[in-house]
Amino acid sequence: MGRLFGTDGVRGVANTELTGEMAFALGRAGAYVLTKETKHAPRILVGMDTRISGDMLEAALVAGICSVGAHALVVGVVPTPAIAYLVRKYRLDAGVMISASHNPVEYNGIKFFNREGYKLSDALEDEIESIILSHPEILPSPTGAGLGTRTLAEDALDDYIEFLSKSTTERFDGIKVALDCANGASYKAGPISMLNLGAGLCIIHNEPDGTNINERCGSTHMEDLKAFVKENNADIGFAFDGDADRCLAVDENGVLIDGDKILAICGLDMKQRGILQNDTIVGTVMTNLGLDMMGKAQGIVVEKTNVGDRYVLERMREAGHNLGGEQSGHVIFLDYNTTGDGILTAIQVLSVMKRTGKKASELAQAMEVLPQVLVNARVNNAKKNLYMDVREIREAIAKVEAEFSGDGRVLIRTSGTEPLIRVMIEGKDLEKMDKAAKELAAFIEKTLQ
Repeated sequence: MGRLFGTDGVRGVANTELTGEMAFALGRAGAYVLTKETKHAPRILVGMDTRISGDMLEAALVAGICSVGAHALVVGVVPTPAIAYLVRKYRLDAGVMISASHNPVEYNGIKFFNREGYKLSDALEDEIESIILSHPEILPSPTGAGLGTRTLAEDALDDYIEFLSKSTTERFDGIKVALDCANGASYKAGPISMLNLGAGLCIIHNEPDGTNINERCGSTHMEDLKAFVKENNADIGFAFDGDADRCLAVDENGVLIDGDKILAICGLDMKQRGILQNDTIVGTVMTNLGLDMMGKAQGIVVEKTNVGDRYVLERMREAGHNLGGEQSGHVIFLDYNTTGDGILTAIQVLSVMKRTGKKASELAQAMEVLPQVLVNARVNNAKKNLYMDVREIREAIAKVEAEFSGDGRVLIRTSGTEPLIRVMIEGKDLEKMDKAAKELAAFIEKTLQ
């Protein structure tokens, strides 16, 4: 068996790859590793999104937690960032979210948070995995009064909504907001938060039935929201993903405002108010060059990490920055929460609109998005990480880099899960970029068969 943990917890097709037995084992080993230093019977928060497999996995996970003497505090359907917040608010020992984020309904996942509300380090994930795969005998199996219990946390969603409402000093009266809740975990928290803050509201994809999460809706399918905003004359629209840790926006004309533009809008506002720590925004190597250009013009540094919100967060914590995120809409406001929070992101963008009196389309002009072309080269999986060892490929990449130096850039990266090498070119001449990316990808594909 390969590594259980991927870039964001354990994920797979529910009931075949991510089975009840695996959830039970993760509950046992996770509870043990995350709470073995405590001097009391540990308490662990458990939430889930709206997938039909959530009930099955929650039952197995909670059974595993209780079997090692830990207590499970179950909150039902809440966004992932609610778990990160509530673990801290309730002073619990750990948190677990059952969700496969933006993936289709047949998938599900299990991700852990420590007592500070942060996702686990590789070292802790490795320790949990090692126990499950090699050393299950070290886990305790108490009996009688030593067993854990399951308790329902009835006020959890209300407490999270109260936190969201207190994340701004603005009121949104007079702003008409369209929401796409992806038939997912934001279906209650998103609308209630907006209404509490005075926004006018129209909503789509807000009727989860267990099977329709992310189905042609949410932040990975923006077409419906674009049309919905224009049909309803909304001032702005927001789309969340299945577990609501991401948010993308649409302006009043139905034009996309992606994660990079959200970073530009909020970063510029925070800089002007003197609360952007170190005058720095943390992005990734995929962050659009337009954000760098905006930063240079406005005295904001844009730092880059590897792709993945965990790397963005790692850099933010290490350097004391308080704003970072990805193009996909995973935006981290570290002054408020310890992970990406889609509803919080929407509230922060609305707060900028209210403070400035500007339309969403005006705010989006904070940065110019340079066109990006992305082409995948399908290669031999065993060779994909060795592409720079091949002289001909190095020379071909260097040639394309020279061609676009000055008014663009070239980025080559491997897929973490598929036998692919991704060729991205960013610049101003779309036709030239498209031709160069396709030719380079084809050459890499042919060379690495």
